Parts: sequence; C-alpha cells; structure tokens
Amino acid sequence: MEGQDEVSAREQHFHSQVRESTICFLLFAVLYIVSYFIILRYKRKSDEQEDEDAIVNRISLFLSTFTLAVSAGAVLLLPFSIISNEILLSFPQNYYIQWLNGSLIHGLWNLASLFSNLCLFVLMPFAFFFLESEGFAGLKKILEDLDEQIYIITLEEESLQRRLNDRGLRSRKGLSSSVEYNIMELEQELENVKTLKTKLERRKKASAWERNLVYPAVMVLLLIETSISVLLVACNILCLLVDETAMPKGTRGPGIGNASLSTFGFVGAALEIILIFYLMVSSVVGFYSLRFFGNFTPKKDDTTMTKIIGNCVSILVLSSALPVMSRTLGITRFDLLGDFGRFNWLGNFYIVLSYNLLFAIVTTLCLVRKFTSAVREELFKALGLHKLHLSDTSRDSETTKPSVNGHQKAL
Repeated sequence: MEGQDEVSAREQHFHSQVRESTICFLLFAVLYIVSYFIILRYKRKSDEQEDEDAIVNRISLFLSTFTLAVSAGAVLLLPFSIISNEILLSFPQNYYIQWLNGSLIHGLWNLASLFSNLCLFVLMPFAFFFLESEGFAGLKKILEDLDEQIYIITLEEESLQRRLNDRGLRSRKGLSSSVEYNIMELEQELENVKTLKTKLERRKKASAWERNLVYPAVMVLLLIETSISVLLVACNILCLLVDETAMPKGTRGPGIGNASLSTFGFVGAALEIILIFYLMVSSVVGFYSLRFFGNFTPKKDDTTMTKIIGNCVSILVLSSALPVMSRTLGITRFDLLGDFGRFNWLGNFYIVLSYNLLFAIVTTLCLVRKFTSAVREELFKALGLHKLHLSDTSRDSETTKPSVNGHQKAL
C-alpha cells in the first residue's frame, strides 16, 4: 500500500508539473504573439531588406519580442495573482479551476524573475551589440573587395568636391554657411509646426460627444485614481508607523486561496488591480515625458531596431519594478514571491518609509500643479457648470470694458 501511494504521489506530481509547464507555455505564447504585432506596428519598414543584415534584424526582432513579452508578463503577474487568490477563495472545490493553485502562482513569479534578469543582463545587451556590429556580415566585410571600397571613396570625394564648389559659389553671392544652417533650422521648425498643426486639427475634428463627455470623464477618472493612490499610500505610512507587519519583507500571509487580502473582498481586489495598471501606465507616460527621452518615443512604422531594443529595456525595467513598487507603497497586501521579495532594502524601515513619503508628497504636488484653475474651468464648461458663474463673469467683463477714448474703465 505504501508503494502504491508513493507511485500515485509521484504520478500526481508529474502530471501537475506537466500541467503547469503547459499553462506557462500557453500564457507566454499569447504574450509573445501580441508583443510581436506591437513591435511590427512601430518597426521601420525599410529595415526589412533581404541580405545578410536581414538575419541580424530578425534575431534582434525575436529577442526584443521575447523581452517585451516578459515585460507584459511582469506587469500581469501581480494582477493575475490577486484575482487568482479571490477566485480560489470564492470557489475552493470547483473542479474546473483545480489547475489554478499556489504552485502555479509561485512558478510564474520565479519564471518572471528569471526571464527578467536573463533579458536585462544577457539577451538585450547581446541584441544591441550584435546589431551594432552588423552580426555575421561583420566578419565578411573584413574580406570585401578593395575595388568596392575604392569606388565608395571616389563617390565620397566627388560629393565633397561638389559641396566645396557650391559653398564657393555661395560665398561669392554673399551667402555664408551660417545662413545655410539657419535655413535648415527653419525647415526643421516648419516640420514641427506642421506636425503640431495636424494634431490640433485632429483634436478639432473630435465629435461633440468626445469633447463634452469622454475627455472630462477621463480627466475625472485620472483625478480619482491619483487621489485614491495618495490616500492608500498615506494609510500605508500610518500602518508602517504602528505595525511591523506592514513592511513588504518579512511577512507571510495566510497563503493563496486561504483568505482575502483586501478588506472589501472582490471589489477591493478589482480596485487594487486597476491602481496597479494605473501605476504602470503613469510610469511609462512619465518616462517618455522626460525631456531627455523625448526623441526616444517610438513612432509608427518609423522606429529603428536600436530604438526598439532601448524601449524594450526601459519597459522591462519599469515592469519588473511594478510588483515591488505596488507592495512597498501599500497598493496591495499580496506578498512578493520568488526573488522579488528577497531585496534587503525591503526590510529597512527608513528606506520604505522615505519612499512612501516621497511618493505621497510628489504626487500631491503634481496633482495640485496639474489640476489648475484652467483645467477646472474647462471641466466646468464641459459639464455645463460654468453657467452658474455667468453673472460674475458678465460683471467682470463690464468692469474691464474699454472706454471710447481708449482708457480702461475702473470701479
């Protein structure tokens, strides 16, 4: 009997391992396909040539797609774990969700940590240097025919000679190189103005339904989410001051599927998931809004593979930090699993408290600064509340009305 029990336990363990591996593979395959189409949307079409460099571009494309899929998995890791805990708590004996267990969740966390480190320190550096060194073709170009090199040098020499002749003609006509440089600057500025004009015309063509309902609703939703985030961080600061279990490291909850980690149950878990996605989106938008990374933003059908690699690395760093940031700020009480919870600084009270204080202060200042009187007035106009102050505005307009002789009237 003991031998049969041991064999059945081994078979059950084997089947569970196969099931978990299959589920992980299917989830990653879906993320990989989605990531592949996202990168194709932004990849420059002129890079799809058929020569030795095509192999280099394909390898870099596959590695970038793999990295972006890992980033998406890291973003979905915490929301998937939270919703799985609530499902197991609501349907503990359901036959159709037996595949959803603590072993699978721990395995996903370990794989996300492993692949994140692999992409960040191995695959992406290899893809970048492999692309810059022109891959396998770099070895062949050492032994290229000298006639081709001489031909290229001759073309460059003729081009330089023509430029020198043109510059000499300009100097005779009174045009200097500084004037030429200014003309190039004006052309670039004109191009930027045309781009801005196109965006403004697109906004102008927006329907009245979008202007009066969608935009104000999005603005109010962002305001509510930001306010809730600040409120949760403030509550987490108070918990840190009075309760040691609020620290992100050193605490272990009741386990997956044993108890709800939110006071409001499934609704609270859904709110946590929304706030986690909001933190990720705001992090990405804030990253690309920095002046230093302004030219780093990917453009549709016009992004080089080098920029794609850089963007994948940036998103990977932000997505890998998302679970740790969400737990440190108290957005969720779900314990960090795998290598995510093994950072030593997570047990340092002063670092965690300073991080929460910095987030609360900076977010509050940003909220006050962005939600200015101009934004409030636009929301009031969109919602029709500006009519309540119509008498005041009319009185103010009368007091500032200019007189006949050109001077301004005053009370």
